Amino acid sequence: MYQEERLIAILEHIRQHQRISVEDICELFQVSRDTARRDIVKLEEQGQILRTRGGAIWRGLNKDVSGYGDRLQEEPAVKRAIGRLAASLVQAGDYLFMDASTTVMNAAEELRTDGHVIVTNSIDIAGLLSQRPGITVHLLGGVVHPRHRFIFGARTLEMLRDYQADKLIIGTSGITPDGLTNPFEEEGYVMKEMMRRSDQVIVLADHTKFGLRQFYRVAGLESIDILITDREPEDGMKEALLRHDINIMIAKGENKP
Repeated sequence: MYQEERLIAILEHIRQHQRISVEDICELFQVSRDTARRDIVKLEEQGQILRTRGGAIWRGLNKDVSGYGDRLQEEPAVKRAIGRLAASLVQAGDYLFMDASTTVMNAAEELRTDGHVIVTNSIDIAGLLSQRPGITVHLLGGVVHPRHRFIFGARTLEMLRDYQADKLIIGTSGITPDGLTNPFEEEGYVMKEMMRRSDQVIVLADHTKFGLRQFYRVAGLESIDILITDREPEDGMKEALLRHDINIMIAKGENKP
């Protein structure tokens, strides 16, 4: 196994278990302790992990945020499968909140029912669904974030407080046993208000979001009704989800092994 492949596998292990030891690397990849240490140093230089005595842990705060267009291209088949499963939960006539997540954009594309009223802070979802017959779109007012294409601000929150929805379909930048997080506090305020005003909260999160912790905590796990993902969460995360009676749904058909 080349070092680049090993580094990816080490990161995946840390993502699932939050830490890895030098001994773990030696056993998992059949390499020497010197090689294991060099791998840890390399990952630390890349800013991926924090080195500890005898191993490494996941960086507590993830600060990497790709632009909207780039995020649309990340794991497209996985996001499409998650979006399709989310859309299958929507019944004709449902009133929906939809946030500006790229995975939620896939759910919007997969909607096949009508009679909906959609309230969103996503420019792209509003543009897409406004062309669909039988769907009424309310685009929230406020300030436009040019790189990430969501609307936020005092006016956004003021408008949201006048609405109530059957379901919220929402994405997340990170999910841990502590809850959902987002890199942008302003967007987090909007997400939080949507959650307050929805009868059912459906969170869409592919496997890369597990274990990531971003700057702003949006909500605890107790606020979630359904989680749709593409892989079974690792034991600690799954236990936390089930402890809060969250229905975990796995999108099958296009997920990677």
